[in-house]
Amino acid sequence: MLSKFRESKNREIARLRRLAEAGEFPDPRADARPVFSAALTASRDHFAVIAEYKRASPSLGLICDSISPEEAARQYEDAGAAALSILTETDWFRGDFNYLDRAAEVGSLPILRKDFIMDPLQVEMTASSRASALLLIVRLTPDVAVLRDLRELAEKRGLECAVEIFDEADLALARDSGAKLIQVNARDLSALRVNRGAVLRIARENPPERGEIWIAASGVKSRDDLKTSADAGYSAALVGSSLMANGAPGENLRRLLAQ
Repeated sequence: MLSKFRESKNREIARLRRLAEAGEFPDPRADARPVFSAALTASRDHFAVIAEYKRASPSLGLICDSISPEEAARQYEDAGAAALSILTETDWFRGDFNYLDRAAEVGSLPILRKDFIMDPLQVEMTASSRASALLLIVRLTPDVAVLRDLRELAEKRGLECAVEIFDEADLALARDSGAKLIQVNARDLSALRVNRGAVLRIARENPPERGEIWIAASGVKSRDDLKTSADAGYSAALVGSSLMANGAPGENLRRLLAQ
């Protein structure tokens, strides 16, 4: 699947390049953004959940298209989410870049742009939105220098970067690039299989280092999944499909946190 994701993003990057060459590229926002990492470690009564607005996925197909990003953001904030994740990839996840600003209009939670970002122009485009952070995936940009350059560019624009890994080799590259927000995905993007056990093992055998904040992603469905993630050393979990499944994301999140 990664090769298909790259193909889709190459078309997007070409469009962004045309905008830049025509002098029509949007300027970065100058106003302050909510701090994504701080929201994950703030004192609260429950384990931090990054609640995701996710309409579809390659593995599940259509998940839910009956609720707007504005309504999902309202429900998630009311239910106790620490932050939001917004899918902006169009071909496979039915996302839209405009969902970032639409969700930000109705609440105060920091937003992670979740997409397949591998070019500086995508970082610059994210900086024109009200997102607080963006996702970088080691498997998509396995060159340490490229990964570092993308992260440093994002930080210059006031954005944080969650750097996603799948195994210890990815973790080594993420750390070499200077990443401090580490997201461990239970879903291998090549085969789309979920292995929650691997997520827990990686954290237990490679404890978060000083200054690192770790996020457990994919396959989180229950309070027990949150507890085992916290026990393994994670500061937060990113939850999407199980919250969006029936068009009642706030109710689902409230139930997850109360179990």
